[in-house]
Amino acid sequence: MRAMLLVNPKATSTNQRTRDVLIRALSATMNLKVEETAYRGHAALLSRKAHASGFDVVAVLGGDGTINEAVNGLLDAEDGRSGADGDASERPALLVIPGGSANVFARALGLPNSPVEAVGAVLEAIRDDRRRTVGLGQAIWDDESRYFTFCSGLGYDAEVIRAVEGMRGTGRKATPTRYVNTALHHYLTTDKRHAAMAVEGPDVPRAGHIFMAVVSNTSPWTYVGSQPVCPTPWASFETGLDLLGLQRLGLPSMLRLMPQIMGVRDTLPNGRHLVQLHDEREFTLTAERPVAFQLDGDYLGEVERVTFRSIPNALQVLV
Repeated sequence: MRAMLLVNPKATSTNQRTRDVLIRALSATMNLKVEETAYRGHAALLSRKAHASGFDVVAVLGGDGTINEAVNGLLDAEDGRSGADGDASERPALLVIPGGSANVFARALGLPNSPVEAVGAVLEAIRDDRRRTVGLGQAIWDDESRYFTFCSGLGYDAEVIRAVEGMRGTGRKATPTRYVNTALHHYLTTDKRHAAMAVEGPDVPRAGHIFMAVVSNTSPWTYVGSQPVCPTPWASFETGLDLLGLQRLGLPSMLRLMPQIMGVRDTLPNGRHLVQLHDEREFTLTAERPVAFQLDGDYLGEVERVTFRSIPNALQVLV
């Protein structure tokens, strides 16, 4: 089995010694070519090359951002067609080893959060050729399109991610505590009176006055340390996209919502000021003014219109 391993040398939860041990373990079971990512978008370029060169597997040792880039590279067909139009078995399988701060995609697949323990599980999957086919989400805005593995969001959560990314640019790590503290600080200063967004789709009646929209391809949406956060508990890799829209950000509304989304659960949050969608194939979020936009925890700027589509059976994962 020929595999290309994409290593993010700046991954939060690994160091050079750990990476060397993991690479040796994987090399014992696969014909492994190791490539380090050097800049934003490099993982997408490398995985695209792996696809074109006939590799059987693209493995990623890194966080959710590196995984997202690799996935987009795999589905970016060279002939200009959408890569998701083809059979998932026709492109390299994906293998992930968590190396970031949250590792939402890897944990949603059932992998341990420790990279060392995850390699043990991955080696079993390689030995047994144990594969799972998962669906993805696709976001389309302006003249751009990008796939996502677990979530996207517009509004408040994307503003928090933007703030944390700014701190990372100054050398500070993106720890769970930093995300929580930033979210609390940002909540105190965010506009809670003038909602900008609305949602509608081919099978979705229009709903407006939305401050924050969470779009999910699986559950959990994220983690606070070891605690999962599940605003869309019915979302899964085998169904369409889910959405939770918040039409109020006031303290009473948030205090009612938070206990309903913390921890593993199978019931939807309830409240009069929630917009909820489940298993949708397509919908569009529009905004009266530019709003912050994130995808798989990666801040992408401000937008006024994004269409979301469910892409079923898009990718094989060794897990």
